[in-house]
Amino acid sequence: MHIADEGIDRLAIARQRLLEPSDLDERDLTRALSEVFEHKVDYADLYFQYTRSEGWSLEEGIVKSGSFSIDQGVGVRAVAGEKTAFAYSDEINAQALLSAARATRSIARSGAGRVKVAASLNPGKGRALYRADDPILGMDATRKVALLERVEKIARARDPRITQVMAGLAAEYDVVMVARSDGLMSADVRPLVRLSVTVIAESNGRREQGHSGGGGRFGLDYFDDAIIEQYAREAVDSALLNLEARPAPGGVMSVVLGPGWPGVLLHEAIGHGLEGDFNRKGSSAFAGKLGQRVAARGVTVVDDGTIKDRRGSLNIDDEGNATQRNVLIEDGILRGYLQDTLNARLMKVPVTGNGRRESFAHLPMPRMTNTYMLGGDRDPAEIIASIDRGLYAVNFGGGQVDITNGKFVFSASEAYWVEKGRILYPVKGATLVGNGPDALTRVTMIGNDMRLDAGVGVCGKDGQSVPVGVGQPTLRIEGLTVGGTA
Repeated sequence: MHIADEGIDRLAIARQRLLEPSDLDERDLTRALSEVFEHKVDYADLYFQYTRSEGWSLEEGIVKSGSFSIDQGVGVRAVAGEKTAFAYSDEINAQALLSAARATRSIARSGAGRVKVAASLNPGKGRALYRADDPILGMDATRKVALLERVEKIARARDPRITQVMAGLAAEYDVVMVARSDGLMSADVRPLVRLSVTVIAESNGRREQGHSGGGGRFGLDYFDDAIIEQYAREAVDSALLNLEARPAPGGVMSVVLGPGWPGVLLHEAIGHGLEGDFNRKGSSAFAGKLGQRVAARGVTVVDDGTIKDRRGSLNIDDEGNATQRNVLIEDGILRGYLQDTLNARLMKVPVTGNGRRESFAHLPMPRMTNTYMLGGDRDPAEIIASIDRGLYAVNFGGGQVDITNGKFVFSASEAYWVEKGRILYPVKGATLVGNGPDALTRVTMIGNDMRLDAGVGVCGKDGQSVPVGVGQPTLRIEGLTVGGTA
């Protein structure tokens, strides 16, 4: 774990990177916001962003591709009632800023604005959940290539059945600044790195894949020999396990979900349904159920954007609000939704620090950060031993969910068949089919091994992708439908 530097002035870094090259200062930002308020709007904000990203990929023993990009721009948003106008520019200068600000007035009625812009911009309170270093500069190209070559060497050495290794290394340096019509001005400097490993194993004419990887908001030096060996081992073991897997039985049965990444099912099947916009519009299966029991006793679901160094964590959200730890479901009772500024205002509830956007060219919306279920008091071995006939799903691949009714379908990338409390053999082709809200009521045992994922999550919503984290303990769920291949 890397210790964040509390003394770093992220707002100063943002000014230097985003404003000073174009001779902009706070007076220019206040002028742009005032342009929006020439007509009747309730709220406006400016979102500046500078992003530098780099990626390397290795396949068949050589680096097959490398990429480097720099992107920057500013987005201007105006809100009047439920209506939102948005314009953006990939140039940051006074003229582009004013042009974008004037374009957003289209949603407003003519006449003097009802709300005045704050006379000055004041810095928001800072936080330091991660370092402000640029991870791209922390390691030269030679060392990055050597890191990927080391991944391949370790993976191939583990078993002669490994015929192909693919490895990818990605790093990003993101500087954002928000200026709002209520006078708040805040900034963040966000590093993000990820290492991924995919292997292919072949035996007796059968080919199977295995995957692993991880990352977070720190430097590339996180990927030391121990971490690299762990990722390579996990990917190889998964591929070799799949070589021995039998067709999965199907039917309605008890299912045990492993800790960590299987929390992606929780994220998709429940988390999206707890976002404020879906509930304000009444389209979520959880709409109108605050204070009601929506899950079994012992089920507590949290979204926490304040965990140090985590992929889904943020010092501020993309509206300038501090992230926080939000208890969504407490001991089975629905306690709250995830809110951005717009939906919180319309629902007359506090913001929760969950306004997120993919980039300056996108509007913010309520999104998850690190979403997970708290642990219980049962030993994971006891939970598996309690199964008479059922599935033990340790890892997941892809999945999808219908927000309106909570129905989900997920494929298990690593799973085992269990009988009379014993793991008998690995299975392939298992899919879990169910209803998120209903599945929460069917949780009967909660393990004491809550774990977050390794740092690989990407969440998509309305065409926007953002990094997230997931997690959960070992869980036993009754009566899930397993679509098998047997």
